[in-house]
Amino acid sequence: MRLVTWNINSVRARLSHISKFVEDFAPDILCLQETKVMDDMFPRDFFADLGFEHMAIKGQKSYHGVATLSRVPFSDQWSRDWCEKGDARHIAIKLDGGVDLHNFYVPAGGDEPDPESNDKFAHKIQFVEEMTIWSEALATPSILVGDLNIAPLEHDVWDSKKLKKVVSHTPLEREAMMELIKAHGWHDVMREFVPASEKLYSWWSYRARDWRVANKGRRLDHIWVSPELGGKAKAMEVVLDARGWEKPSDHAPVMIDFDL
Repeated sequence: MRLVTWNINSVRARLSHISKFVEDFAPDILCLQETKVMDDMFPRDFFADLGFEHMAIKGQKSYHGVATLSRVPFSDQWSRDWCEKGDARHIAIKLDGGVDLHNFYVPAGGDEPDPESNDKFAHKIQFVEEMTIWSEALATPSILVGDLNIAPLEHDVWDSKKLKKVVSHTPLEREAMMELIKAHGWHDVMREFVPASEKLYSWWSYRARDWRVANKGRRLDHIWVSPELGGKAKAMEVVLDARGWEKPSDHAPVMIDFDL
């Protein structure tokens, strides 16, 4: 099973990118974040024509939104209202074989890393803490993917010292994510293929004219699995070329091949 997670930054604005990606890489499941479209306006026919006949969609107008598009059937789908905000930030499906797949879009957190003065940052920390409590009680073998908006490790960013006060890599966020990982014993699948001592990114700012040369990236997109699914991933790639296509998302797709 080839699984892809991709913050698409408006699904309707990137249909040509999705077509090219599907043609080039033939994924079985696409997990998209920041779809930015209401459910009734989601381009279902487009995905069905690409072979993704099974869809789990949770959207809202102009903001957020997640969608899991699958070539393979799934038996159930559900979502949760995290932090009781009413945001479309989570969709889950149950794959054949009993594995649950959770697709997340964690709040970005604004610019100021202070929960007292910045409500957006406080919301982000609360969201991750709620995910931690949820993870502790999780009893079903699960895959968790998405834009989690935190780069927890030193080499998940281009310069850890320079970014320690920048939202996504602050000590408070990094510690919160490590507690989340510990709560379920999540396996960080991307780091099974690229050691923690090596740089690994999935996001590059639009502000960099030549993002690839500057390479001031961060790893904000993640794929984790329950302990019992450890070792099931056979290959991983951050598809850098997609970040360089015309009018791209600022995130590159992350692709994992599983033998489930």
